Amino acid sequence: MDFELNDEQRLFRQTLREFVDKEIMPVASEWERTGRYPTEIVERFKHLGLFGITIPEEYGGLALDRVSFALVFEEIARGWMGVAGVLGSHSLASWMIARYGTREQRDAYLPDLATGARRTGIALTEPGAGTDLQGIQTRAVRDGDHYVLNGTKTWITNARHADPMPVLVKTAVTEPAHRGMSLILIEADTPGYTVGRDLPKLGYKGTETCEIVLQDVRVPVSQLLGGVEGRGMQQALSALELGRINIAARAVGISQCAYDAALSYSRERHAFGRPIADFQAVQLKIADMATDIQAARLLTYWAAVRSESGAVNAEAAMAKYFASEVALRTTMEAMRIHGGYGYSQEFVLERLYRDAPLMAIGEGTNDVQRLVIARSLISGDSQVGW
Repeated sequence: MDFELNDEQRLFRQTLREFVDKEIMPVASEWERTGRYPTEIVERFKHLGLFGITIPEEYGGLALDRVSFALVFEEIARGWMGVAGVLGSHSLASWMIARYGTREQRDAYLPDLATGARRTGIALTEPGAGTDLQGIQTRAVRDGDHYVLNGTKTWITNARHADPMPVLVKTAVTEPAHRGMSLILIEADTPGYTVGRDLPKLGYKGTETCEIVLQDVRVPVSQLLGGVEGRGMQQALSALELGRINIAARAVGISQCAYDAALSYSRERHAFGRPIADFQAVQLKIADMATDIQAARLLTYWAAVRSESGAVNAEAAMAKYFASEVALRTTMEAMRIHGGYGYSQEFVLERLYRDAPLMAIGEGTNDVQRLVIARSLISGDSQVGW
């Protein structure tokens, strides 16, 4: 049993950390407040090869191990969780194309997705279907050698930059519904495919989150992911398992940043003639935060390692659930240590406090994660222990 990163992972983390400290943290709060798109950071992602983290080397990707995958999102979210979203949906969609795509689809898209020349996302959620993906209404009707798509998607990250966009649709009406669901790759210039308004958000700024409208969109049958109808739900859910590791890692990054800020502030801030770090009440908060963060980090890395060998439904759910709850607690406690300054935009805490709640919602709400964990344990598919 080894809880240490290997030499390659440590070097990779150090490279990421230096990049985040130098190029993201100094601009994150200002750019977030002004709504400035992080173009320069995206270009650095390309230079570092980060758009290819889930793409095989034969297509020009990095094909990272899963712990290194987690490190990417932990370190970037430590600097600015919003820009981690630029890579998040892209990495999951790229992984789906690499794993499930036909040879023609992989050859057509993966080389450019690996460099960031193309970017992508995942269009799953609809106005009336989020957690219940089987309730989607977007339809794809076969018409000769094309599908005709109609429907609306919402809360779609990278919507304005995705090309292609994998879209979850119903290609047949079946019972159960998931057997009639498919993923279709839609290119951005396809007539009838429209990216609508940007949705206003509490946090998670830096990357766009939009509505997508599909009106009589004609897409060649060759754009059906994997070439077989009825596999879309399985393909999407397997990507979401990896996505939960991504969210867990982002939550750890948010928590680490909050903890670092609180520890530093507690040493500098004086009250009653001494640093507030000398007060036992503050020390207890610091101890709780550090313990929670390390537990969340190790649980995330454990889920990442387990995912290398196959499905990790319960393990990924545990990591996502626990780490995101830690992010909620840690940002609140760090704000309390800062007092009134924690509420000010002059300090990083208010941004972290706004970003943390999405970690408890994204890739399946935490209540859903608890049900996934419980059902997996009850069925015997997973067990607590090594």
